[in-house]
Amino acid sequence: MPPRDILILSNGPGEISTWVRPVVQVLRSHLPDHTQTRISVVLSPCANASGREAAIARRLVGVDRVQGPEHFFPFLLAGKTAEPWDWHPQGVVLFLGGDQVYPVVIGKRLGYRTVIYAEWDARWHRWVDRFGCMTSTIVDAAPAQYRAKCAVIGDLMADVQGDAVSGQAVRDRLQRQPGYDLIGLMPGSKKTKLSIGLPFCLSTAEAIHRLRPQTQFVIPLAPMLSLDALGQFADADHNPDIRLFEGATTAELVETSSPLPCLRTPSGLEIWLWQTHPAYDVMGQLTFCITTVGANTAELGSLGIPMIVLLPTQKLEVMKAWDGIPGLLANLPLVGDGFAKFINRFILRQIYKEGRLFAWPNIWAKREVVPELIGPLKPQDVAAQVVNYLEDPEALRAMEQELRSVRGEAGASVKLAAMVIEELRS
Repeated sequence: MPPRDILILSNGPGEISTWVRPVVQVLRSHLPDHTQTRISVVLSPCANASGREAAIARRLVGVDRVQGPEHFFPFLLAGKTAEPWDWHPQGVVLFLGGDQVYPVVIGKRLGYRTVIYAEWDARWHRWVDRFGCMTSTIVDAAPAQYRAKCAVIGDLMADVQGDAVSGQAVRDRLQRQPGYDLIGLMPGSKKTKLSIGLPFCLSTAEAIHRLRPQTQFVIPLAPMLSLDALGQFADADHNPDIRLFEGATTAELVETSSPLPCLRTPSGLEIWLWQTHPAYDVMGQLTFCITTVGANTAELGSLGIPMIVLLPTQKLEVMKAWDGIPGLLANLPLVGDGFAKFINRFILRQIYKEGRLFAWPNIWAKREVVPELIGPLKPQDVAAQVVNYLEDPEALRAMEQELRSVRGEAGASVKLAAMVIEELRS
């Protein structure tokens, strides 16, 4: 077979970790020869981006080339990559995030087959070769003459459930005490989330530890987030948003602590920092997790980890990841913060009215499987709710069982990769 290309189009951090990573793993298991099959990742701009997506994608085993989102539109409009990439005559464009028109345009220009992973809907049926659909609803909504192009493969996010490892090594490394609960803190990866999320999580951990001393805490670090950068968000001299919470907790970064680096609060509480990514090994050992919204809720849900999802609104301008015109206005330089406050007040009113859900397990189930707390939250109130769960094993088991029941079957990445390989060889 002559050399061929697989071009993956993606965008945000969640798509890279929960969609691109498992699909690349499966593709490489069937197509291990890089000289015969080259895998390139091209990223498009995303409102939820942290700016580190290209670096994260470059770390994926099996990927040969990566282009960042800042170079996307010259590639889309004129076919020009920042580095002068060459392309084999035959290949497949695989859509894993962004706008579904992108693979249509790029596939036509390169003369490649096109495969789209359709999470909620499928578009451009006439010009796309294959659709891997999350649900049968997407297939049923397609025009009758194009349904043969569509196949139900399930939810790619469900495939992270196979990545948790046996936990004895993790427990040993954390020096986990018998009878202690291990609580995860996932405050986000971007500056806008961390400036609020980290001090809030630290203050909540302090309050939990006062109520229930038999607890240990760990932060699975987001990829490409350095210890120093994280430490600054726990330091009032570098993060003025700490003052938004009454009695908020600060912490000192201690890189020489054992068994892991940690954030140490003035009371002496140590929150371990787990730097391995993906962190499914340590996530699989959590009793409970306190997290912000994002793809991490899908990963936790797929692993069956009980959680509470926080969206503090003490600083409304932090929330800028809306789609469409609201998102564009909220991210304008100089005036964006003002627009963001106005937009978020309006959108939050609509959320309360309509009961909108943010955590992925709740979106999957179309109901609240895990608690979502939105508003001017107080750490001590959140801590009390977490402790109620920790002291009620039946409630924890019920939440875990519900998470496992709504996450869907694993195997979507295998089915999607098979679809790509079929098109590659057609």
